[in-house]
Amino acid sequence: MSEEQWGRVDDDGTVWVRTAEGERAVGSYPGAAPEAALAYYTRKYDELAGQVTLLEQRIAAGQVSGNQAETSVKRLAETVPGANVVGDLAALSARLEALTPLAQARKAESERAAREARERAAVARRALVEEAEALAAVPAERTQWRADGQRMKDLFEQWRTEQRGPARLDRRSEDELWKRFSHARTAFDRKRRQHFAHLDQQQEEAKAAKTALVKEAEALQTSTDWGPTAATYKRLMDQWRAAGRAARKDDDELWGRFRAAQDAFFAARHAVQAEQDAEFTANLKVKEQLLAQAEALLPVTDLAAAKAALRTIQDQWEAAGKVPRADVERVERRMRAVEQAVRDREEERWTRNNPEARARAQSAVDQLESGLADLRSDLERAHARGDARRVAELEQALATRQQWLEQAQRALSDFGG
Repeated sequence: MSEEQWGRVDDDGTVWVRTAEGERAVGSYPGAAPEAALAYYTRKYDELAGQVTLLEQRIAAGQVSGNQAETSVKRLAETVPGANVVGDLAALSARLEALTPLAQARKAESERAAREARERAAVARRALVEEAEALAAVPAERTQWRADGQRMKDLFEQWRTEQRGPARLDRRSEDELWKRFSHARTAFDRKRRQHFAHLDQQQEEAKAAKTALVKEAEALQTSTDWGPTAATYKRLMDQWRAAGRAARKDDDELWGRFRAAQDAFFAARHAVQAEQDAEFTANLKVKEQLLAQAEALLPVTDLAAAKAALRTIQDQWEAAGKVPRADVERVERRMRAVEQAVRDREEERWTRNNPEARARAQSAVDQLESGLADLRSDLERAHARGDARRVAELEQALATRQQWLEQAQRALSDFGG
């Protein structure tokens, strides 16, 4: 349609727009041709129509939120009827009226999405709070401080990220969850400070105890009282282990000093013992010769001669002196074996000539022989009666007693005579 359909220009330059309600002055363009004046206000209409078209496109494409869509439609709907333009204002109003339910639907959809986003945000925030509270509730002795501390930091960063996100909680929920989260962080930090303060105290106590042990160890490192000092170093080592750990730097420095003192003592002892072992090698040769003489006495056939020879060997053994430490147990064990063999032979001889033991053995033989005689008499009577069951019992008893008698006779024969 032509521009004249929607408006006209008076001789004084006043521009009018035609509407369903009648004409309405929209402005004036004095000194210009009527066509130019009308074209000016028509262009203003086109600009207004362009805004409506752009709004239609953005709402259709979902590029504006529900609230923005509804607000924009309402604003334009209020602007169009009184706009100072020339054009089909009724058509623009109709288009805006058609946009109203779509904008309302977009608003409802946006509100639903925002509500769901807030619910998801609330769930995420509660998960962060609950995990933080769980970390704060772990007893100090079971807390993995490095890992759990880093996790608490991560939770805080996640909280800040959630807080900056598009989904915002209502103020009451936000404040309540933050109060719980902050309380959990504070409790965790307080527990960590207390733990490390206690750990620092323990480390200081361990440092003090180990410093004292180091001083004692260093005072002993030049000792030549080898046995007692070695035992003291063992005791100091036990106390060192029981003292606990100091701070790493202190612990390493103190251990270095302790170990150096201990090594100095044992190195000196080893050097002295090595020198002694060299001196004792000659003694070892003498004792090995004496061992050969002692072991030649076995088995013992003449007890008196063996005892006399062994006494002489033992005197020479003591006079020979010490042997290298590595050989002490070996040669002593061999000599003890010879001495034990002689003692066993002496015990055996005493047992064989013990009158009381021989009398007990003879008494056992006599009792068994008497019992056998009684059993034989009972067996003859059972045969005479034809009592087969009794005969079998007596024969079994007789065989058993006969075995006992043979054992007792062998024991008696060990006494000789």
